[in-house]
Amino acid sequence: MSGTIQVCAACGSETPETDPHPRCPRCRGLLEVRHQPPAQGGNALRATFDARWGVRRGPFASGVWRYCEAVLPTAGEHILSYPEGNTPLLAHATVARWTGVQDVLLKHEGQNPTGSFKDRGMTVGVTQARRVRARAVACASTGNTAASLSAYAALAGLPALVLVPKGQVALGKLAQALAYGARTLLVRGNFDDCLELADQASDRLGVYLLNSVNPFRIEGQKTIVLELLQQLAWEPPDWIVLPAGNLGNTAAFGKALEEAREWGVIDRVPRLAAVQADGAAPFALSFRGGFAERRRVEPHTVASAISIGNPVSYDRAVRAIRSTNGVVTSVSDDDILEAKAVVDAAGIGCEPASAAALAGTRRLVQEGVVRPRDRVVAVLTGHLLKDPETVRHYHEQIEPPHSPPPARANRPIEIEARLTEVERAMRG
Repeated sequence: MSGTIQVCAACGSETPETDPHPRCPRCRGLLEVRHQPPAQGGNALRATFDARWGVRRGPFASGVWRYCEAVLPTAGEHILSYPEGNTPLLAHATVARWTGVQDVLLKHEGQNPTGSFKDRGMTVGVTQARRVRARAVACASTGNTAASLSAYAALAGLPALVLVPKGQVALGKLAQALAYGARTLLVRGNFDDCLELADQASDRLGVYLLNSVNPFRIEGQKTIVLELLQQLAWEPPDWIVLPAGNLGNTAAFGKALEEAREWGVIDRVPRLAAVQADGAAPFALSFRGGFAERRRVEPHTVASAISIGNPVSYDRAVRAIRSTNGVVTSVSDDDILEAKAVVDAAGIGCEPASAAALAGTRRLVQEGVVRPRDRVVAVLTGHLLKDPETVRHYHEQIEPPHSPPPARANRPIEIEARLTEVERAMRG
C-alpha cells in the first residue's frame, strides 16, 4: 500500500495519490501531497541523497528525482525526465556589494532545460499525468509554465493546451510554446482569466491541469530547496529569498523546509523572504495587514512572470511564511530593472522576475531586516533570454526617444566600417 496520499487543505478529506482531480473532488480546495516519513533517519537520508550526486544516467541524474523519497516515491517506471535541476549556486562580488550582503549566493534556476524553475515541477506533473493516463495536459501561463509544459508534453507524446494572456507574454517564452507544438490560445484578458478558463477546461474537457494548483508540481519545486541545502553541505542559510507571483514556489519552499526538519535532514529552518513587484503585490499587501485579509489587484509590472493579481497558492504560501518566520515585501519596476542590470553585467543574467529577489534582498538590508553578515540564497527563476525585449529596451531606451539612459545602460554604438571608428569607440 502506498505511503503517499493527497489531502485537501480546506476540508481535510483524503484521496489516493493516483486520483486525477487537480483539486479536492468534494470541496474544490487545494490538495497537498503527503508522504509517509522515510524509514531511515536524517543522517541516512542525507547519505542516500549524497550518494546519488553526480550520477550520469537514469532518474538519479535529475536534480529532482535524486530526492525521490521526498518527491514521489512510487513514480517508478513512469518517470519522465530531461534531466532537470542540478543548477549552480553562484557568487559574485559586484552582486554582493549592490545588495549589501557579504555572503549572497544565487541559485540559478534559469539553467534548467527550458530556462526556468518550472521544469522541476513539470517533470513530476507530467510523470503523474502518465500515471493517471491523462489524454492531454493543459495550463494557464504568463510564459514559463507554458514553455515547460509544452516541452515535457512533447517528450511524453501528450497533446498540450496552453492559455496565455494576449500581449502580456515575453516573446522568448511564447516562441518556446509554439516551437514545442502546444495548442496555444491567446486570451483577451489577464493571467487570472486564463487560469479560470484552464480550470473550467480541466473539469469539462477532462484534460489534466498542470498549473501550481496541481500538488505534484509543488513536490517537484520543493527540490530547489533540497538541492541548495545539499550544495551547502546541509547547513541551512539564514535566508532564502525568492520572487513571488502565483506563490507556488513560496508554498513549495515552506513545505520542503518543514519536511526536511521533521525528517531530521536539517536541524534549523532558514527564513523565507517572498518578493513581489509593486504593481502586482497582493501577497505583500496582505502581509502588511498581518494576513487578516486576502488582497487582489489588477497586476501591472515589467516582470511578466510574476504579474499575477490573485495568486492561487495564497493559503499555502501564508503557511510557509508563518512557519519560517518569513517576510513578504515588494519592489518597484525600476529597482527590478537595476537589479537585473547588475546580475546581467556580472555575466550571470536572468529574466526580470528573477531580479526581484535581488532587489528585495537589497531593500530588506536597507530596512534592517536582513543583516549584512547573514548568509542569503537568492533564487533566480528564469534565464536572461526568456525576455530579450526588456533587455533591449533597457539598454537602447527605445521609448521615449532621446531620453537619458538608465545609469547602468550599455548602449550599443553605431560606427562606419573603419578601424579609426573602432579605436574611437574603444577610447570612449
